[in-house]
Amino acid sequence: MFRFSLLTAAFVFTGVSAWAATGPIAPPDSIGVEYRGNKLLIKHRVTPGETLYGVARRYKVPVEDIVEANSGQKGALVTGQVILVPRNRVVLTQPAAPKATAAAPAATRALATDARGNKVYKVEPGVTLFAIARRFQTTPAELSRLNGFPANYNVRVGESVIVAGTAAAAPAARPSTPVAATRPAPTARPERDEEAERDAREAREKEARERAARERARDSASSPAITPATPATTAPAAEREKAPTRASEIVRRVSESGLATAIQTDASDKYLALHKTAPVGTIMEVKNIMNGQSVYVRVIGQLPDTGENTNILVRLSKRAVQRLATPDQRFRVETNYVP
Repeated sequence: MFRFSLLTAAFVFTGVSAWAATGPIAPPDSIGVEYRGNKLLIKHRVTPGETLYGVARRYKVPVEDIVEANSGQKGALVTGQVILVPRNRVVLTQPAAPKATAAAPAATRALATDARGNKVYKVEPGVTLFAIARRFQTTPAELSRLNGFPANYNVRVGESVIVAGTAAAAPAARPSTPVAATRPAPTARPERDEEAERDAREAREKEARERAARERARDSASSPAITPATPATTAPAAEREKAPTRASEIVRRVSESGLATAIQTDASDKYLALHKTAPVGTIMEVKNIMNGQSVYVRVIGQLPDTGENTNILVRLSKRAVQRLATPDQRFRVETNYVP
């Protein structure tokens, strides 16, 4: 009986000790955690070359949540800076070691293998280079390096893309003949929109005309005054009509940055936008700050500054959001347009 009592007490003490030892475990690459209300915040020290987007992908949280947790963090991160990452779960998988011989992700094991031993993925309809990178746990820059793509390359349906290369393979540039055989004609590109291209061309022509008008105004201001003996009609009539007569006629580009999101009720296949201040009909360039992708859109209406639009700079059609290749519902953009 005495031995049984001692054994029972030992089991109870071991269970209580194990229960007391449980608690939130900080991820291996963090420097601690803290609580604000009911939210868990992970302290992360920025490493050289690390960006907000990279931290968001590593911890699997939206970039906007990190910006909000750090009092509106703007600009690039600084090496050694400590930022807070909000998390609902503390468990974090270890990042893969950056070695050429690291094991391939499970998603690539079922892919076909080419003559060099590279894992090759055949592009399906509606898939972008960014989506392929997320699916196979890599980056668009790495896919561009493996396949010899430019940074702003748009993959095509049926094209073979290398997603995992071997140590012996060195695909600095893809062979021209096989690629030409797998790419459809340029007119069959799913990303092409003739109306958007025409709008972008008109915007560039308008900017060129305005630049020429500014140069003529500057030249006319620096040239000597016309004497009474010189007739005022010596200049061509077309130039006198186009040259601005007031400083207010010289138009400047408007650049803004902020959050963008999709138009929920949009059902078109055009590149459209709602903006708070830009006039209807304005051709606007929208650039995704995270990946550098850009798209030209046409403003079709004013965005009311009420409700959930308070912190939104511009709302885009779903086709335009797809062109910017972002996985987030809200993302940071930079807009440029001529009013």
